[in-house]
Amino acid sequence: MTPALMTLAAEQKSAEVTDWAARVGWLVGLALFVALVYWLMREGWKWRGTLQSGLPELHTTPEKPAAATLTLSGRYHGSTTAGQWLDRIVARGLGTRSRVELTLHPEGLDVVRPGAAGFFVPADAILGARLDKGIAGKVLPEGGLLVVTWTHGDQVIDSGFRSDRAAEHPAWVKALGTLEAEDAAAASAAPLPHHDRTTEGTAR
Repeated sequence: MTPALMTLAAEQKSAEVTDWAARVGWLVGLALFVALVYWLMREGWKWRGTLQSGLPELHTTPEKPAAATLTLSGRYHGSTTAGQWLDRIVARGLGTRSRVELTLHPEGLDVVRPGAAGFFVPADAILGARLDKGIAGKVLPEGGLLVVTWTHGDQVIDSGFRSDRAAEHPAWVKALGTLEAEDAAAASAAPLPHHDRTTEGTAR
């Protein structure tokens, strides 16, 4: 092999080594960047949970609820402050996406989540429902999300669900709206507290 060919081969080998070193360095840098992003997300999640620590414990299902009005199988996509689809609520496990089994009773909405904490929304806490397309950073086709608005403590919450059969959503919007209206009517029909009145006369 001539000196020129030997020099060329050495240069090619050096270039290959340099190229591999650059690739390894790039991959290490990418891995560190991904780890940093994950850490920042995790810390942000913990910080948000700390801010929301005042949210009361969620209700549990009554022991003997009345017969179910509607049932639904699908996914739970998260909860946010009502009207603010990116203001995610993570306290009490509400930030965990999961499969879900919804059951509507006259007493309220039962939310069963395999692998995550379930909860119950009493009828008098339900403010209504609507069709939407996004919640907690999750975007779906128009009308592909059932959003239930409810109160817990002093917080008004939007929770997003998607049925495995999206055609079921309108029936849920109607049923939840009816439940809210019935509960409001019952509350307005309840007798007001009676207060005894005393009449103080003027002694003569």
